[in-house]
Amino acid sequence: MSSARMTAAALPLETWRGCTNAWECDEMGHMNVRYYVAKWSEGLARLAAAMAMPDAYRPNAASTIAPVRQHIRFLAEARAGAPLSMQGGVVEIGDKDATIYQELLHADGRPAATFLTRVAHVDVQTGAAFGWSSRARAAAASLACAVPAHGQPRSIDLDRPAPTASVARADSLGAPTIGLGLVQPDTTDAFGRLRTEAFVGRISDGAPNLFARWRKESGDAQGKRLGGAVLEYRLDYLRWPRVGDLVAVRSGVIELAEKTQRVIHWLLDPIGGEAWATGEVIAVTFDLDTRKSVAPPPEQRAMLMAAAIPGLAE
Repeated sequence: MSSARMTAAALPLETWRGCTNAWECDEMGHMNVRYYVAKWSEGLARLAAAMAMPDAYRPNAASTIAPVRQHIRFLAEARAGAPLSMQGGVVEIGDKDATIYQELLHADGRPAATFLTRVAHVDVQTGAAFGWSSRARAAAASLACAVPAHGQPRSIDLDRPAPTASVARADSLGAPTIGLGLVQPDTTDAFGRLRTEAFVGRISDGAPNLFARWRKESGDAQGKRLGGAVLEYRLDYLRWPRVGDLVAVRSGVIELAEKTQRVIHWLLDPIGGEAWATGEVIAVTFDLDTRKSVAPPPEQRAMLMAAAIPGLAE
């Protein structure tokens, strides 16, 4: 995560306020990515209410707001007990969609994370996108905001199409299964869909199956305790699993820089073969004691490159 001092953007609406709970922190000692997204999701509901859609997340809603493509930057660690708040606004609004920006802030004003999300106004029953009401458009105008420099994509291209993901392609590329599980009722929303944070949570839970051995060997070679952190994320939400659906995570590294790893994750229906979602991650290995990112030793770097699967990005 970046240590550069950044200033919060001037945004029109507070969308969430709370803290980092101890049980939201993972083995790296900081808040797990799924809880950043959970707080973003609650913030989106507040924005929906401000856009003249106060019932958008009630079980009897006719329409709601659903994420389509999301970019996240993680800028400063949030550790147990840290007070946090979130602010947001509407960057632009189209016929059936909109671009929403939110920042999660530390108590001193430092951005902990930024979220730039294209959302769609959808029918709850069919999932089909349809036009905003005139009231929603008028309200969105009062929530207008710009995306600050620290909220812009840095190492991820948001204009590139999502990968063509399927079980058949994952099999042909030899992408390993790093996660597999069942959608349970406690991970679904008011409409019975898998909650947004559970998508990234599946990836987070599977990541040790991809990196744990490599990080241990890298740490042993340097005499350090090593973990991992995500700097940047792109998520494409393609279909919405429901209770009883299975989700398999097929993943691979596609590129290595000096300190960063670019990783592609496909969340797939292992029975039907189609994709639920895809993710692109810029991750670092970091020293758990100094909280600084580190470069892997040459031997461990070569090991990871030998297992890279560039085709997952296509």
